Amino acid sequence: MTYVRFVERGETQCGYQEVELVRIIFKFFADDSAATAIEYGLIAANISIAIIAAVNGIGATLNKKYSSVSTSLK
Repeated sequence: MTYVRFVERGETQCGYQEVELVRIIFKFFADDSAATAIEYGLIAANISIAIIAAVNGIGATLNKKYSSVSTSLK
């Protein structure tokens, strides 16, 4: 981070474009909003997988129950 302070003060031989490029690169690496969005996406995917697994299990159980009721009514 010391290098950034020197660049922002203009104490190096870099021109304005180089200073702006360095600033943009450091800003890009400091931004963690995309990581947060990815984490929320992974959480939502895990929840949906759990819901699908639960519904499949309940569906199989209900199918057996309805089959037994159907055969007893015949």
